[in-house]
Amino acid sequence: MSSDTPLLDLARLRKSCGQCSLQQLCLPAGISGSDLDRLDDLVKKRRPLERGDRLFRTGSSLSALFVARVGSFKTVAMNEDGDEQIMGFHLPGELIGLDALGSGSHRCEAEALEGAEVCEIPMQDLERVAQQVPGLQHQLLRIIGKSMELDQDHLAMLGRRHASERVLLFVHGLSERLQSLGRLHDQFTLPMSREEIASYLGLVIETVSRSFTKLQEDGVISIRGRQLKILDPHRLSEAAHAPEQMRAGSR
Repeated sequence: MSSDTPLLDLARLRKSCGQCSLQQLCLPAGISGSDLDRLDDLVKKRRPLERGDRLFRTGSSLSALFVARVGSFKTVAMNEDGDEQIMGFHLPGELIGLDALGSGSHRCEAEALEGAEVCEIPMQDLERVAQQVPGLQHQLLRIIGKSMELDQDHLAMLGRRHASERVLLFVHGLSERLQSLGRLHDQFTLPMSREEIASYLGLVIETVSRSFTKLQEDGVISIRGRQLKILDPHRLSEAAHAPEQMRAGSR
């Protein structure tokens, strides 16, 4: 890229794709005008989905990645007993479909948690443009790394003995992800149900409800239905980053 090629400012980026399909890919990368045109050309389909609609199913071939413009998604797999197990939640602006990058086929299915609209990015076109835009390559690697971190965080949550720790870490992680996406992170609506949270955390719904109540009684959060407000972000963060002390104090 030549030194005299003007870089787009954040305002223009947000207007063109920051509120839509590729905010994780292009906003942090300093993409030029011609490169942004290439990114815009990647998005072949923008389609609406209803709650319960699926983007892809287990075993289907990887043909595209998806980004939700509106609405959130869950990824679901079948466990050994044949029951559904929620593997992850995907917020607006996060890439969906990375689970198939290794094998070329999906190991789970993605389902809309609410009314949604997604942008579809064909893999063949994405790979071609990524070769031409170094900033995009860097961002793709960054996003894949973030996805791996979320998987590791999920395993760490499942390894906690105390249900209250799992729920606290879930709230903290959700808040951090919303903040990284530039969204309101201390007061938000949970797109998933208590039952879905319980499946993700390996708990029963009654335990999740009791844990939310305990966090509310402790003054860490306020929750009413799916409306959650973080009242003491410092305490929440401190507990999330001090697991040894937290375990010792809860016994």
